[in-house]
Amino acid sequence: MNRLAGVTSPYLLQHADNPVDWWPWAPEAFEEAKRRDVPVLLSVGYSACHWCHVMAHESFEDETVATYLNAHFVPVKVDREERPDIDAVYMEAVQAATGHGGWPMTVFLTPDAEPFYFGTYFPPEARHGSPSFQQVLEGVVAAWTDRREEVAEVAERIVADLAGRSLVHGGDGVPGESEIAQALLGLTREYDEQHGGFGGAPKFPPSMVVEFLLRHYARTGSEGALQMAADTCSAMARGGIYDQLGGGFARYSVDREWVVPHFEKMLYDNALLCRVYAHLWRTTGSDEARRIALETADFMVRELRTAEGGFASALDADSEDADGRHVEGAYYVWTPAQLREVLGEDDAAFAAAYFGVTEKGTFEEGASVLRLPGDTGPVDAARVADVRGRLLAAREERPRPGLDDKVVAAWNGLAIAALAETGAYFDRPDLVERATEAADLLVRVHLGEVARLARTSKDGQAGDNAGVLEDYGDVAEGFLTLAAVTGEGAWLEFAGFLLDIVLEQFTGEGGQLYDTAHDAEQLIRRPQDPTDSATPSGWTAAAGALLSYAAYTGSEAHRTAAEGALGVVKALGPRVPRFVGWGLAVAEALLDGPREVAVAGPVGGELHRTALLGRAPGAVVAAGEGPGAGAEFPLLVDRPPVGGEPTAYVCRHFVCDAPTTDAGELAAKLGG
Repeated sequence: MNRLAGVTSPYLLQHADNPVDWWPWAPEAFEEAKRRDVPVLLSVGYSACHWCHVMAHESFEDETVATYLNAHFVPVKVDREERPDIDAVYMEAVQAATGHGGWPMTVFLTPDAEPFYFGTYFPPEARHGSPSFQQVLEGVVAAWTDRREEVAEVAERIVADLAGRSLVHGGDGVPGESEIAQALLGLTREYDEQHGGFGGAPKFPPSMVVEFLLRHYARTGSEGALQMAADTCSAMARGGIYDQLGGGFARYSVDREWVVPHFEKMLYDNALLCRVYAHLWRTTGSDEARRIALETADFMVRELRTAEGGFASALDADSEDADGRHVEGAYYVWTPAQLREVLGEDDAAFAAAYFGVTEKGTFEEGASVLRLPGDTGPVDAARVADVRGRLLAAREERPRPGLDDKVVAAWNGLAIAALAETGAYFDRPDLVERATEAADLLVRVHLGEVARLARTSKDGQAGDNAGVLEDYGDVAEGFLTLAAVTGEGAWLEFAGFLLDIVLEQFTGEGGQLYDTAHDAEQLIRRPQDPTDSATPSGWTAAAGALLSYAAYTGSEAHRTAAEGALGVVKALGPRVPRFVGWGLAVAEALLDGPREVAVAGPVGGELHRTALLGRAPGAVVAAGEGPGAGAEFPLLVDRPPVGGEPTAYVCRHFVCDAPTTDAGELAAKLGG
């Protein structure tokens, strides 16, 4: 019996009708494996994963494969976005054993959850040196039946290896100028001067590294750092990784030129990039950066917002094409003939030149991904807008990609921060309202009555899985940003509540942090990863939020915890700067103070807006007026208006500048 029908994960629900007798991750599944004396097949994926869909169709929907699987295994399905702890632990084992990883992740376990054989995607027939999935299953069964002692020894060795891995903290102290300089040098060496970004294909949007570069420029004036950030953002904005019609970014580019994306759109990428482009505009005044920030914000609200006010996880890469086939990118790509059908001959020729659509195509089967190749010369902006609008309207008639509508706490925290700042910068109060509504949902549903953060919700109901460190860190970051923008101190209070749980439940000796709470389900290894990947790691996200909260409140405990957590950035920053971008950005804030800005004046007034637009890395802003303002924000205590005028106070390192009532003077103090 397939046991996935009652779960909340959209990914697991996609497998609810499989002939495979799937179990969700639960103690009962492993008890069943012990009772039957069979191994567990652990399959991990997520709803927007193209190859997860392919393997499901080829193997998990196949009656012959399912019959064999059900007879010889207990199959367990896990949504990596709901259970990042399970994913992290077994992915570490897969990468250690094979040298690579990815999804779908296929791991064979003993009934004690110990891994002994690994893989990712297995094809239905043997090809390119890879065995078929059926061959893998038969091989594992043979080993389990005939060589059980060998299987047990392998599992024991793997678990011991994982348990013995120790994290390098970098010794005492926080990253300083030397480590930052080495990190910047490392990024310069990996920078793609021709196409922007870092490394080769596939090329991922380096949002957290760009944030570090912008902060480093703001603190030091390094033109090289700004150039890498600005050129990378421009290249992505003009590439196929960006949706030139509807806004928003795909997951990554399969080539180094940003031409062809892997088409799924993730909430976390778009939240991080929306904020980065807003910060780039704040730094340079770039019209392109302003446009991309706003279009990405509007994309998130239009296509990912749920009925309850939160933000859904992802849009699928695949959808139906004109022939009814379920293929990758069908919703987004165009042929010259399709342009002519919508636009007519003249406008189609114009659009093909403007968007880089060729007869040969840049993708598959003669289709092209829309981009801005930049070789069209001056263009008629009104004509571009007209053509874009007509193509977008025509695209709306195509079958839409599937939506993973679960709400992930961490990623909604990132979206709250992005929408709040973008709304404040560009006078879009509607975006601030959407951020506030998402924050309300997190408090109402994800915190609820249990006073601990749930990882996910769906249709307004909290899921069963506990929040992990990244949930606490990113949600706290979102709440702190919302407090700065709205002047509502309740968000500062909620952030403090979450960060107190980080101190109590996620912190170990010497400042180290764990991805799961002390009282969480015990896996074969307690996950602990300080490196940033597609999102800030829980470790660096928590460090940033702890540092900001300490600046708001003067809490020495939170400041000490932030500094302890940054010890790992001191070790990793010079060695792998691409994979600790958010940690380096937090280190820039620490080196700058961060600055504490108290505005005794109206929320949304000139001084408040000037403070929000200040470029000082990680600066915290509190605004409010009247006798109750100090109760909302400790920064406002004993900081009255001067001469009856709105007044700003700027402090850092326990030293305060003279208060000012002049917006220009305040901007100068904050690098504006």
